[in-house]
Amino acid sequence: MEQSIENKLIKADEAFKKWKSVSFADRQKLIAKAAELFKNKSEEFGEIITREMNKPISQSISEVEKCALMMNYYAEAENVLKSEKIDSEYSIAEIHYVPKGVILGVMPWNFPFWQVLRFAIPAILAGNTVVLKHASICFGSGNAIEKVFIEAGFPEGVFQNLEVGHKEVKGILEHSVIKGVSLTGSEKAGAEVASIAGQKIKKSLLELGGSDAFIVLDDADLDEAAKVGALARLQNCGQTCVAAKRFIIQKDIEFDFLPKFIEEYKKYAPADPMKKETKLSGMARADLADDLEKQYQKALDNGAEAIIPLERISDTEFNPGLINVKEGNPILQEELFGPLGMVMISENDDEALEMANNIPFGLSNSVWTKNADRQQFFINGLESGTVNINRMTSSDPRFPFGGTKSSGYGTELSLLALKEFVTAKTVLGK
Repeated sequence: MEQSIENKLIKADEAFKKWKSVSFADRQKLIAKAAELFKNKSEEFGEIITREMNKPISQSISEVEKCALMMNYYAEAENVLKSEKIDSEYSIAEIHYVPKGVILGVMPWNFPFWQVLRFAIPAILAGNTVVLKHASICFGSGNAIEKVFIEAGFPEGVFQNLEVGHKEVKGILEHSVIKGVSLTGSEKAGAEVASIAGQKIKKSLLELGGSDAFIVLDDADLDEAAKVGALARLQNCGQTCVAAKRFIIQKDIEFDFLPKFIEEYKKYAPADPMKKETKLSGMARADLADDLEKQYQKALDNGAEAIIPLERISDTEFNPGLINVKEGNPILQEELFGPLGMVMISENDDEALEMANNIPFGLSNSVWTKNADRQQFFINGLESGTVNINRMTSSDPRFPFGGTKSSGYGTELSLLALKEFVTAKTVLGK
């Protein structure tokens, strides 16, 4: 390990020894200051995001503003980490929530500010310090975030960006000062990091891939479902873990819904990401576009039919595609990360539920029906961390965010996230 990285890890550990003693309320004050800086610099930071990974500038600015919103939520949050007294036969019976120490964040490029801060803010508010290993194309974002922490008045070492590649993650995670890791990324990356953490008996939190179902039943508002469905698939060029990826449509409304959906879908065409009116731009890297093309061809080779052909128009840009896929196609067991959606037709509610669950992932799903009993059927039956009724998936600081099955484990956001990287210490005495 390079000496500069070693020095940063030691600095983070030294900062933790002091930071853990700072009161919850004083930590919140600093988070509020940082939130104000992010809000005031949303356009400046939005341009960094767009330059690094091609996100349309309006979506980049919104991402930074959402970070500020989330931070203000935690700046005003109830202190669920204060010591709890338990009624018992003991004269002293308490639970203390003790921060673990230095936490490593391994974060992706698709939301280069949001993913980082969504993990880091509750970890830091809980009394931990953070070191970030960002995606290699997003070092500018990582450095900008670190500067905000310093400008807001956080002690040096509470948050540090490490400009390292993925090969250095193993050595960093194995370092004695690292007490836990949070990763947002692919199933493969999550398995590798969790394995290293497990061997070293270190806490891990994984937010991995998804292939979310967008289920449209025969009593849905079809116009609204079509409009929201296109956005749910193509926002951020489809490069979102909770993007709608499989559109499961009840057979009775196939010929009513699909034309509406196709019309909305075709409104998205790649344009200059620096223009605020742009809704769709290129993918983050050419190799990612290559991967999507291969998956598209794999789907076709295994019986899928093109509803709207996926058309590549540059190294990173596509006219979005839509394919009709039947059960058994191996593409259904993969995550499509880009502007390509899948349509499936179900006979009834039972088959729609079976289709939705018949994948390795379990992140989030969306169900469109006006009937309360049908809503409850899917709420109870869907195997995912989130179920949305008549809306697309979007994370909200107030509510837990996380998945099941191969989509990972652990909770981000909400007050529950504050307890991910703490030890519940029992104190008993006569």
